[in-house]
Amino acid sequence: MKASSSKKYDVIIIGAGTSGLTARREIEKITKNYLVVDDGPMGTTCARVGCMPSKVLIQVANDYNQTLKFSKIGISGQEHLKIDTKEVMKHVRSLRDRFVRGVKSAQPEWEDKLVRQRAKIISKTEVQIGDEIVNTEKIILSTGSSPIIPEDWKKYQNHIITTDSFFELEELPKSIVVVGLGVIGLEIGQALSRLGVQVIGVTKGPSLGGISDPEIQKYVGQKLSDEFKIHYDGLEIIEVTKDNKLKFKADDQIYEVDKALISIGRSPNIKNIGLENLKIGLDPRGMPQVNKNTMKLIEAPNIFLPGDANADRPILHEAADEGLIAGFNAVNEEVCFKRRTFLGIAFMDPNIAAVGQKYDELKSKNIDFVTGVVSFEGQGRSIVKLKEQGLLHVYVDKKSFKILGAELQAPDGEHIAHLLAWAISLNLTVQEALRLPFYHPVVEEGLRTALRDALKKASPEGALELFRCSDPPIR
Repeated sequence: MKASSSKKYDVIIIGAGTSGLTARREIEKITKNYLVVDDGPMGTTCARVGCMPSKVLIQVANDYNQTLKFSKIGISGQEHLKIDTKEVMKHVRSLRDRFVRGVKSAQPEWEDKLVRQRAKIISKTEVQIGDEIVNTEKIILSTGSSPIIPEDWKKYQNHIITTDSFFELEELPKSIVVVGLGVIGLEIGQALSRLGVQVIGVTKGPSLGGISDPEIQKYVGQKLSDEFKIHYDGLEIIEVTKDNKLKFKADDQIYEVDKALISIGRSPNIKNIGLENLKIGLDPRGMPQVNKNTMKLIEAPNIFLPGDANADRPILHEAADEGLIAGFNAVNEEVCFKRRTFLGIAFMDPNIAAVGQKYDELKSKNIDFVTGVVSFEGQGRSIVKLKEQGLLHVYVDKKSFKILGAELQAPDGEHIAHLLAWAISLNLTVQEALRLPFYHPVVEEGLRTALRDALKKASPEGALELFRCSDPPIR
């Protein structure tokens, strides 16, 4: 029998991931009468099983891959290097544990507010915590997400791994199929290939790493196929063989591998959380409507749904922003917050990135735009770095000359993506961006080339690339 309680809180946060912890910091500024409820592992998805341990693996893989070019530049002896995957994974877990400790280091300051039990919504103002029902003014659902595994694949669980279990591997398998080539699948797939694992990549459709621009999709696919084989029409698992291999079919080819890494996406952790008790409308996925600028549920405005749990922008910095919005609005008069310019990066080598509005978004909105193009094959600093690979498309409004977005693969593309995100956030025109400094020789000079190409296509008369003393400053 569940016991009701006279306890009443200003806010109850369900989930202590990135969005929940960021919300807690905002709430703490106004009130101490709150709870954080979480019965799962602490330390955030990013630090434990996401962006941070994957970057450790990628760094090791890229460092080793660079040694394969040593003979070209007069360094000998690389043939004596070898990979110990057991030590690689030990190193990954060591740094992973350090990142988790960093996240948890502030926990003692608010540990008296943390309840390590399961929570469920009973009504818009009641939450069940363990066997107790408590009252609250506001609820923040920061329950995160979990890897998706198709139901009919679960019978192969001994051969299937997800990013939640991958970093616990003692050593790497000899062969693997990576199912799903979004950001995570591409990052880990390339890293494993560079560490000597036989990799087969399988996806559905032409998009790789979240890229929508057809030309860049084709370019990235061609370059990646030099590292590992890719199939674009899904797969069919056939059986587990007598020698304990997973047998599957992709297109007309049959493969046998040790493991399958399933990276087809993550599902919001909203099942069995009590949304059905709110008596509000849910879409076919079981999701309620959320105001993206306040993080409130539209039909239950005292309840907030930030972070991966809303399935909108499952990226750490977005989860942190949404947690801040939810936390602020839970204890202050409601404020509508502007969202940052979209910035998504796949830490491939070279990096893949999308900034602002992507190609498919602009097309769907019938926006009249031109595309500034540059190849990094033959680009000065890329030659020096022995990384002559990449293609950048910058999208510019044909009438206003505003920079709208970009998609790219480029050496150090993460930095180019940040520059573009800042330019779009500042509402710069292509002319204004071209008047900003570009050093020589840097990879970022490729961005200038693409901007010049866009300006030439949008305005044949061009523009001066230096401010005159009489020109007004950039806003």
